[in-house]
Amino acid sequence: MTALREPGPPSGGPAPVARAPRLPPGPRLPRWVQTAGFIFAGTRFLELCRRRYGGAVFMRTLFDDGFVMVFDPELVKEVFQGPPAQLHAGEANALLGPILGQRSVLLLDEDEHLRHRRLLLPPFHGERMRGFAQVIRDAVAHEVDRWPVGREFTLLESMQALTLRVIVRAVFGYGPGPEAEELSRRLRAMVEPLARPRGLLVMALLSRVRGAGRTPGVFATRRAAVDELLFAEIARRRADPELGAREDVLSALLLARDEDGAPLSDAEVRDELVTLLLAGHETTATALAWAFDLLLHTPSVLERAREREERYLDAVAKEALRIRPVIPGIGRVVRRAPFPLGPFEVPVGIEINPSIRTIHRRADLYPDPGAFRPERFLGEYAPDTYTWLPFGGGTRRCLGASFALMEMRLVLDGVLERTGGRLRAASPRLEAIELHAITQAPRHGVRAVLEP
Repeated sequence: MTALREPGPPSGGPAPVARAPRLPPGPRLPRWVQTAGFIFAGTRFLELCRRRYGGAVFMRTLFDDGFVMVFDPELVKEVFQGPPAQLHAGEANALLGPILGQRSVLLLDEDEHLRHRRLLLPPFHGERMRGFAQVIRDAVAHEVDRWPVGREFTLLESMQALTLRVIVRAVFGYGPGPEAEELSRRLRAMVEPLARPRGLLVMALLSRVRGAGRTPGVFATRRAAVDELLFAEIARRRADPELGAREDVLSALLLARDEDGAPLSDAEVRDELVTLLLAGHETTATALAWAFDLLLHTPSVLERAREREERYLDAVAKEALRIRPVIPGIGRVVRRAPFPLGPFEVPVGIEINPSIRTIHRRADLYPDPGAFRPERFLGEYAPDTYTWLPFGGGTRRCLGASFALMEMRLVLDGVLERTGGRLRAASPRLEAIELHAITQAPRHGVRAVLEP
């Protein structure tokens, strides 16, 4: 534990007294019990800790030496507004390194993170982003027309296919055809072992057993197959004399220059491509599956949603992300000096974790928190950036947040238009939550039936 020294007395006086940073309180349960609480009790365990110990709680599990969970929006604000040089989000995402690559914007900190973020932002804002709206509408039409009539199917699988089609088109500019199909096939094959329940945790444990830097054979082989396509496309695109006329994200990345006029390297472009392809498809697909699960089990909301009012569909998407956040939490590792957090002080090396799923379920912030009520996001007292945080916050807020919300709204609109009142849930109950890699996914994929 790093000591924080108080100002010393004049020269010749007694030596200054070292003051250890004051951590928040927390359960004294054995690590294995706390680990079991996280894995098997989830939000209920965290809510019990919040009620007993307050807005910040120090916890330990079998996988770490201790971390601080944050449940109070005021403390979340302090974290989001904290100095990026002192709070390292990239370091907190290190577990994703074998998948995304070490030069992904999600794994970088300080100046390097800022450089990559500036280069990645333009394709996801303004007219360029709005230009992808028709791509999304076309993908909805293609996918809904493939749905079986009168037979059960899973919406999660369908939304994965839809969002992958959108992101491959937006990032690479690939239309329907063999190139898009082969890239999609290899990407899904790479993700499949990780998308199993706790797949990322299993991979991390196997890597630790095999030695640092070594990843399990099946995943490494499938990652190499994806890299083969990506590096070949990067080389082809760099040699394309018409590169500047293209509208896709890959071309924008290859043309981008930082403040010193330097471009991204091939390896940097590869890592950002994988980040965009996976984060822009898997997370949005899961969010959409949850949105339809909630809609199909809440008749009053579904009835109003069928009016297809843009503002209301946007609220449906936001409320779905509140009640079923895809990412349960985010992290910042403290560096350089202890970080003041409310009345506490978090030592260097300790990770701070704002708990998205717990904050979204606080009854004092969201009355009747288990109810699906999009109207929460329509009034003048709509949730703010410290009580609604599915995309994180501060300088680390998700680059694709606006794109994801636009895509969710357009997919909801397109499906409701094309199915009318014919789409229904196959089960009378909402899906149970299951942890897939870093996402909270519906256990059975949200089963649905399209009536004749």
